[in-house]
Amino acid sequence: MEENGDSADDWVGTIVGRWRTVRPDLDPTPMLVVARIGRLAAVIDELLRPPFAGAGLAHGDFDLLAALRRQGPPHAASPGRLAEAMLVTTGATTKRLDRLERQGYVTRAPSPDDGRGRLVTLTASGLRVVDELFTAHLANEASILGALTPTQQDDLGRLLGVFAAALEGVPDRSGEEVLPVQRG
Repeated sequence: MEENGDSADDWVGTIVGRWRTVRPDLDPTPMLVVARIGRLAAVIDELLRPPFAGAGLAHGDFDLLAALRRQGPPHAASPGRLAEAMLVTTGATTKRLDRLERQGYVTRAPSPDDGRGRLVTLTASGLRVVDELFTAHLANEASILGALTPTQQDDLGRLLGVFAAALEGVPDRSGEEVLPVQRG
């Protein structure tokens, strides 16, 4: 790989090389990061699906079960809280809940704190399946990252964390808010 990040070893490096040839007046360097992140997200998503599909779940279904599991006993949350935890709409959350309730992995009941609200709770079979799948999921992620050394994985994780915090406006460790990148 060249020092500037170009590489004919991946599609994005090839595309950037072509842009440099056909539009030498522009600097396509940002594509080396942004386009690679997008491309990797799609590839990784495909690599993560098989264990979930083998259990009759979509990736989003696992995401909901994992969000409940992270709550700790009694593994319950409101649908709105689950939507926030998964970074999806409440409509998407409802569709996932419908599927998971039919499979017996979650239950919905009136909230004891708010009679108008609902509380979603992980069932014993839901707890069992999420724990089994989480073990397989971590092994799958480790396999995906196997092309990188442990140091490279640490460096990449740190850099992606810095980048994500900058884009999301997450407070840094000192408690000072990091302003999000201004969007068009």
